[in-house]
Amino acid sequence: MQYLLLSILFSSFIFVIFKLYTRFKIETLYAIITNYVVACIVGLLFYEGKVELSSIPQKNWFLGAMALGVLFILVFNIMAATSQKLGVSVASVATKMSFVLPAFLGVFLYNEYLGSVKIIGIIIAVLAVYFVSVKRNSDVFKLSMLTLPFLVFLGSGAIDTAIKFFQELYVPENEFALFSATVFATAAVVGLIFILANSRRKPVKVNFRNIGGGILLGVPNFFSIYFLLKALDYKGLSSASIFTLNNVGIVMLSTFLGILLFKEKLESRNWLGIGLAIISILLVAFS
Repeated sequence: MQYLLLSILFSSFIFVIFKLYTRFKIETLYAIITNYVVACIVGLLFYEGKVELSSIPQKNWFLGAMALGVLFILVFNIMAATSQKLGVSVASVATKMSFVLPAFLGVFLYNEYLGSVKIIGIIIAVLAVYFVSVKRNSDVFKLSMLTLPFLVFLGSGAIDTAIKFFQELYVPENEFALFSATVFATAAVVGLIFILANSRRKPVKVNFRNIGGGILLGVPNFFSIYFLLKALDYKGLSSASIFTLNNVGIVMLSTFLGILLFKEKLESRNWLGIGLAIISILLVAFS
């Protein structure tokens, strides 16, 4: 359970850092690429075995890790844009409502059992996530503004599903750090290729503010994935339970951080969402 709590903590920091990028005028793409380089380095340092680069492409999970890295940088950029344009809580909600995808796919892919109480808990969790995010006089849920949250929802769901898939079938526990480092390295390379491809139109400039923002993001980014893998490896809870508890916990914590750090306001319906979130956690955890 401590791994789940640590994943919630580090994941919530990511949304806060994205919000700080706007305040300190940090260019998101450059910072995100730096973040992936840092996350890769942390993963290699955290790996307890001997790192042999020539052997990594021979791993069963290598091609999947590369595909996941490409998806990571795409979703991260969309997530950052959502956080900056629509607010921390909205970005968190759009990301974390995606838990319904891996939760229910776990039933079909891994024959996990969902009892009636747990299903009710997941349904309440979806309602909780909605009510925590919705704001009066907000443009977020107008049709013209749904694109970013919807893309984040689909992308995050695909990432969570892929992480569970590789953890379940291909990645042994002692290679969690190496697998994560490979994912982040791929994301960094893809980002660098994109920047170089656009260098004629927009020359590359070294900006220490962007580098600092990337370093600040890289450490919690690595540990959010690493501890999620460790939590999924725990046999006492199904993946549906893990994803539900993890994502609802992130929504609650990032929302409270948005209040404390950025003075984001909560309405009565948002407090209702928090109450529903607590009920959903109790139902899923103790069913």
